Amino acid sequence: MLSSWFARRRRLKSGWLAVCPAQDGVALAALGAVSGRPRLEWATFAEGKELDLAALAKAHGLSAWRLVTLLAPGSYQLVQMNAPAVPRTEWKEALRWQLKDFIDFPVEQASFDVLEIPTEAYAPGRPTSVYVVVAANQQVAPVMQRFDRLRLALKVIDIPELALRNVAARLEEENRGLALLAFDAGGGLLVITFKGELYASRRIEISLAQFSQADGERRQALFERIGLELQRTLDAFDRQYSFISIARLLLAPRPELGGLIDYLASSLYVPVEAMDLSERIDLSAVPALKQPVEQSRYLFALGAALRPEEAA
Repeated sequence: MLSSWFARRRRLKSGWLAVCPAQDGVALAALGAVSGRPRLEWATFAEGKELDLAALAKAHGLSAWRLVTLLAPGSYQLVQMNAPAVPRTEWKEALRWQLKDFIDFPVEQASFDVLEIPTEAYAPGRPTSVYVVVAANQQVAPVMQRFDRLRLALKVIDIPELALRNVAARLEEENRGLALLAFDAGGGLLVITFKGELYASRRIEISLAQFSQADGERRQALFERIGLELQRTLDAFDRQYSFISIARLLLAPRPELGGLIDYLASSLYVPVEAMDLSERIDLSAVPALKQPVEQSRYLFALGAALRPEEAA
């Protein structure tokens, strides 16, 4: 987390502005205070492979906002571990030394945080598990410095799994789990949430470009591979978290994915639907985002900006 003197001294707008680089550009999304039905203030997508943060800051007034950005896939690890047998306040220090078995760089050079997977209320006596998000300092520091040089108030560096969790939490049905699947240029990401908490995540190494380049038998093979991975994940989830009933699987629609929803709906045992955020987020300020396909382009930025106020 970056919290420089200039970021602390000036008055910033409430809510969050997410700046999320992708392979084909940068998505920006600004939401007001996240309470009740959050309202999107504005959103834009700047195309291009290089992040010109100075130009974005000047064009969109980034200095007036609390900012959040995401680490790129491959620059961090999300590790599931057993919680140490010490008080919660001591978990982080205890887990630091256990991480040595999971990373290929010195633990002294690691930035990490801990996220509990809640089970005690539903399966008393079951060992508590946690997710540990860990990245080498050399991966985190350049991100912070890029914003610091421009005196921008970067408050949080998050990860795509938690951004997608924030979206799924808004789409859940009461007392039911939700699976949310999204694809972008880097591949697919599935998260499963329950009562706003992340319980499972899985990456699928199939990119949107592979869908664009495939037709006929090759496209069908991609569908079958995705269906098999999802079925295995859902079966394993049912065994591990039998107290959670998944209501449905939502797919963030993209033009390249034509036919995938129908295929998954016919091959999985949970209902499969297209994701639509318009009922849970006020998108009226950006009319184009009323179309679910456009929502998918901004999905990770929207999720990052949906960060709860208490997490600030």
